[in-house]
Amino acid sequence: MKPGIGALLLCAMFLAISQLSANSVSTWPGLNSMQFHLGGDTYAELRKAPNKAVNRPNPMENDGQAVAAGKLLFLDHCSECHGDDAKGGRKGPSLRVSDVQNATPGTLFWLLTNGVVRKKMPAWSKLPEPQRWQLVRFLRSPEAVPNASTDAAIKP
Repeated sequence: MKPGIGALLLCAMFLAISQLSANSVSTWPGLNSMQFHLGGDTYAELRKAPNKAVNRPNPMENDGQAVAAGKLLFLDHCSECHGDDAKGGRKGPSLRVSDVQNATPGTLFWLLTNGVVRKKMPAWSKLPEPQRWQLVRFLRSPEAVPNASTDAAIKP
């Protein structure tokens, strides 16, 4: 075999491997190197909420529009890291897991307010309190909210 053909075949092989590797990121979820990697303490911050926060009820628990408004807020502020469906993304973990779903509304509100600095989750304390409660309502809702109106979110 001539050296030029061998080099060309070697380049073609590396190109094919690179292409297969790039495709595996999007088609094989277990191999997605861009996916957020869960550690043993991924949801440990939820357990750090003080009792006063844990026992705080969501004043929007019975608000029929809170879930839709919370979804809009989630898409604007949270989906970049946690994915559009809150099932995890490139930078943040799933918020649909039992650790989050079983957390009290007050715990989730506390976490949204304070963030998790070492995990690069910002504190959303500048977001008006009603909007943070709407986010909590959305996070604890099992249903997706189709055709949510942008007017549903409370504006500051």
